[in-house]
Amino acid sequence: MERPMNQLKDCRHGRMLFNVHDVYIGRSLDLYGEFSEGECEVFRQLIRPGWTVLELGANIGTHTVALAKLVGPLGRVLAFEPQRIVFQTLCANIALNSILNVDCYLQAVGEKSGAAIVPLLDYTKENNFGGLGLGAYTHGVSVPVVTVDSLGLSACHFIKMDIEGMEREAILGARKTIDQFKPVLYLENDREDRSAALITTLRELGYAMYWHAPPLFNPKNYFGNEQNIFGGIISKNMLCIHSSIDHKIDAPKVEVPQDVS
Repeated sequence: MERPMNQLKDCRHGRMLFNVHDVYIGRSLDLYGEFSEGECEVFRQLIRPGWTVLELGANIGTHTVALAKLVGPLGRVLAFEPQRIVFQTLCANIALNSILNVDCYLQAVGEKSGAAIVPLLDYTKENNFGGLGLGAYTHGVSVPVVTVDSLGLSACHFIKMDIEGMEREAILGARKTIDQFKPVLYLENDREDRSAALITTLRELGYAMYWHAPPLFNPKNYFGNEQNIFGGIISKNMLCIHSSIDHKIDAPKVEVPQDVS
């Protein structure tokens, strides 16, 4: 009998619904009861109760659930995910864990408000559903693109981004918010052709940047599974703290490129 696409398991941060065909997030939850727990370790050190957190590219909410618990009942998490099927699972995981402080949006985030085409993927076949970058598709479903600045936030303490190479565009659409609140930023930076421009933009906005490269496999995973199916695969992320904030980060500092041409 074929295994159903969606499975439900009690995981490290709560009860999680996931797609068994997802080669990274789904498979990690299935085998280890967690996904990229090294990122959550950073969140636990930085995020405080009552904070307002933005998660751009929330996927199915693996980290959203953890973030919601960290900010507590007086905090707020705004989670954005543009893939409809993935978004539905995100909402399911928020509901399954009886979380009341998360707002979920079927939207992409960019430099300007508008629309983006999300291709129609086959979610019943093996794929990396967290690796979909937008901007180059002409066939699919149109979803709204919003800017962070258009949200009119009254507070913003932390922004997490995993939007497959569109991080700089989202930063440019958040310039007023960043200038006002100077939030801590945690974002993926694994696209060599876009890395230098992203780093330069963040430096111009006054940020000090540090590399964080957590492995996908955690030997102390929730299920105690010693088998490492991910080998040496890591996530290439940056932790960014505004220079006006006194801080001490024990991590390699990101060098600002001299030439971004």
